[in-house]
Amino acid sequence: LFLFADAVREVRKYSSVHVNEKAANVNSSAFDHIQMKLFRSQRNLYLSGFSLFLWLVLRRTVTLLTQLAKEMASHAALETQVNDATEAAKKYMAENERLQEALSGKGNGRKKESTDKTEEKLKEEVEHLKAELQKTSNAFHKAKTEVAAVKKHSEGLRREYDHLMKEFEQLQQSLNKAEDKKDL
Repeated sequence: LFLFADAVREVRKYSSVHVNEKAANVNSSAFDHIQMKLFRSQRNLYLSGFSLFLWLVLRRTVTLLTQLAKEMASHAALETQVNDATEAAKKYMAENERLQEALSGKGNGRKKESTDKTEEKLKEEVEHLKAELQKTSNAFHKAKTEVAAVKKHSEGLRREYDHLMKEFEQLQQSLNKAEDKKDL
């Protein structure tokens, strides 16, 4: 920023110097010296301005990349959480089916040595397992929605990054065109 501000000051300083034609004819080396200083200050202005612009673009790119890395890490954590919830739900469903088969086996008239207490315990366990299954299914659906939100957010970040890259390419092309015109 300081170099850019100094370059702007120098360009203004040497642009405002007017040498009249009589003085230019008499002292042409002074006129050439002023023109040389003006050229150098303009060159420094362009270099420092372009460096400042690149610094801003790189800073924005780094922030976007760090945000993307954080989102990818949270996405991976949510996927593992969803997988764990799915496994727990399958386990509880299998346990529930096994208990229902045990209860229905009693109703078929099979002879078993169980009392009313064990039947009550099994029913309580079935209710408990149903409640746990409901909790895990709710957690599973919540994790699914969070994963979808993270995917949507990361897609938005990707689109913004692509948009910035297109703008950067356009600016680069316009700069190249300006340099080509200047060279002519």
